[in-house]
Amino acid sequence: MYREAVAKLAAYIPGEQPPPGKILKLNTNENPYPPPPQVVDAIRSAASGPLNRYPDPLATSFRVAAADALGLPGPDWILAGNGSDEILTLLVRGFVGEGESLRLPYPSYILYRTLADIQGANWEQITFQENWELASDFSNPSDLLKLALLPNPNSPSGTVVSREKVVEIAGQLDCPLVVDEAYADFAEDNCVDLVIKHGNIFVTRTLSKSYGLAGLRFGFLVANPDVISQLAKIKDSYNCDAISIAAATAAMKCSDWLTDNCNKIIATRQRMTEELEKIGFRVTPSHANFVWCRHESMSHREIYEFLKTQQILVRYMEFGECGDGLRISVGTDEQIDALLFILRSHLS
Repeated sequence: MYREAVAKLAAYIPGEQPPPGKILKLNTNENPYPPPPQVVDAIRSAASGPLNRYPDPLATSFRVAAADALGLPGPDWILAGNGSDEILTLLVRGFVGEGESLRLPYPSYILYRTLADIQGANWEQITFQENWELASDFSNPSDLLKLALLPNPNSPSGTVVSREKVVEIAGQLDCPLVVDEAYADFAEDNCVDLVIKHGNIFVTRTLSKSYGLAGLRFGFLVANPDVISQLAKIKDSYNCDAISIAAATAAMKCSDWLTDNCNKIIATRQRMTEELEKIGFRVTPSHANFVWCRHESMSHREIYEFLKTQQILVRYMEFGECGDGLRISVGTDEQIDALLFILRSHLS
């Protein structure tokens, strides 16, 4: 009954999502802090509104607020989506046909490959070089290449490609370069303004990480208005509900809260990195709300399994010839203290 591409598909496996309880959850890069109070107020207000009516199909209020917050020429530079995963789905659907190709670095977000497989398209993996440097092959043009996806900061490494390098790559490619900035608010820089100057650079964002709204599902694309209008043709008619639109609109107006929250997480990330290194971990310098670490002598799977027995979830990830390691989300200071205490006891 199924399309061959679907029947052969290896399903994307997200991080473990245990029911609420005593589990210390540091495995899926969620913000450890609640969203801004203004967002909660907006949700309450929207929930008491006319939910018997369809929402605005283009999330206009959000697009206006986001354009203002990001310094864009206008709301027509933004497309709202049900999480940035939907935006990535629309990009692959809109640009990559059956038998054509998309390109991604590796190791990175495995969902990119899944989206290509669903489409009946091919994916090209360009393996990161030592120290997570992006290989020059990533910039090579190709007749069948229709889309290049660059997570920046990358997961699981937390590393970044400079703005200058992004411009250089886009100039060499004959297809759009999508800069997936799910974690950009925790980094020193981003590429949003490059979209205005370079027609083949697109940027995706999510409210799941820095705004503490992973449970709400809201993301967006920043691209040339012509790209936005074409992709709007293939999205679901009402892809964002009234409550999420209201919350996302309120979030875009909370710039002071965002700065304070990110600074708090960055400070914890730095302390966490220093303490992990003291107990034998090699930690890749991170620009995200997680760290990628490898231990000098202990099995990463064993550490993951031990922490799980202690009601602490981290993400064990294995990448074939690229090896394995642990990706640990930045929690509150209290949560990270608990993690470090357990690790010191186990590894000493």
